[in-house]
Amino acid sequence: MNDRRVLAVHRKGKPSVRPLKALMIVLAVLFLAAGIFVSRGFMLPCFLMAGLYFVFGFLSGRDYEYILDGRTLQIDVIYGGARRVTRQMLNLDDLEIVAPHDSELVSKYRKGGPEGNLPKFDYTSYEDSVPYYTMIIRDEGKKIKLLLDLDEDFRNALRRICPGRVKE
Repeated sequence: MNDRRVLAVHRKGKPSVRPLKALMIVLAVLFLAAGIFVSRGFMLPCFLMAGLYFVFGFLSGRDYEYILDGRTLQIDVIYGGARRVTRQMLNLDDLEIVAPHDSELVSKYRKGGPEGNLPKFDYTSYEDSVPYYTMIIRDEGKKIKLLLDLDEDFRNALRRICPGRVKE
């Protein structure tokens, strides 16, 4: 029996995104007005600003999906609700530990710790009310650190696959 779990995580937008998008709209309108009343040369910056607005909106909206299929954890990034890119494909046989981010069990992996220089990948929602977990795992022979929002069901599934390595 193949036990497959999927957890979708919506990333909260950064506070600076809204004012930046508003600035792009204002500049596009100003360039449009200048293109109409002053010179048609201002139309190109208007269209470029409008294109930049849509590209920025597409790339700034991110969701994550954690897919646990057997002993494999796949992490996908979904840009703008449409384009899916697989970022990580990890074998759980190489899992070292999963613990809450503020736990003493993962303190040696923080900056300034003895193993604090690991490559870090943040796949969290940035929500203050959602606790996130640190996963230390080997990927292609090197240890990496993942920050993940894991619900109770997903943690229990990981605990069944890797007993003793998932801590509370």
